[in-house]
Amino acid sequence: MRIDILSLFPEMFKGPLSESIIGKASERGLLDVGVTDFRQYTTDKQNHVDDAPYGGGAGMLLQAQPIFDALADVQQKTAELPKGRVILLDPAGKQFNQHVASELAQEEHLTFLCGHYEGYDERIRNLVTDEISLGDFVLTGGELGAMVIIDATVRLIPGVLGNQNSAPGDSFSTGLLEYPQYTRPADFRGMKVPEVLLNGNHQLIAQWREKESLRRTLHRRPDLLAKMELTSDQRHLLSDIRIEEDDSDM
Repeated sequence: MRIDILSLFPEMFKGPLSESIIGKASERGLLDVGVTDFRQYTTDKQNHVDDAPYGGGAGMLLQAQPIFDALADVQQKTAELPKGRVILLDPAGKQFNQHVASELAQEEHLTFLCGHYEGYDERIRNLVTDEISLGDFVLTGGELGAMVIIDATVRLIPGVLGNQNSAPGDSFSTGLLEYPQYTRPADFRGMKVPEVLLNGNHQLIAQWREKESLRRTLHRRPDLLAKMELTSDQRHLLSDIRIEEDDSDM
């Protein structure tokens, strides 16, 4: 995958994109990242990329010209690749989630536009294929949002994770939160690993994990369960959970 980022603060990406999983993906040739400072494309004598909004109002808006020209240059330099998806980080965009990450991971080329100030000249939206938000809050710029989306997306590219069974079991990948996990020692200060995980019966372990995944989702994110089409086995497990917890309250 090729990822291009248009930002006023390219230095922000050096650490996050060169360390851990993303750094290793780049070293192994699975990922190529380019960061472009779109201030370099301004035609303003003072190097400004922002201006006051027409009609008045608080704050400054990013001008269209530097971003249009920067993106055109990036796309010319990567002309051998598909243009792919051009993503605007914006509070008004659709909310990012694991499903969106899975979609983006199928692309060969992603470009992120990171904004600042009060917002964008509306004409910039003509350049983009997607507008994405991390949630109902406002950051000082799009850089942190782009880093989060890139991290969540890159780990889903085949070959990036050492164990290809890791990503499918992550929270939200199945619609449920991930089950509890344990490692050695089996007894740590009186807190013991559930016996089922120690007996080597993989069928029982799989059933326990499914049940505990349902239990955790029921307690912490019941909204996720409400959106799911549960299998008959999952419905039976949920019924067992509710019976167990009703009995424990008595």
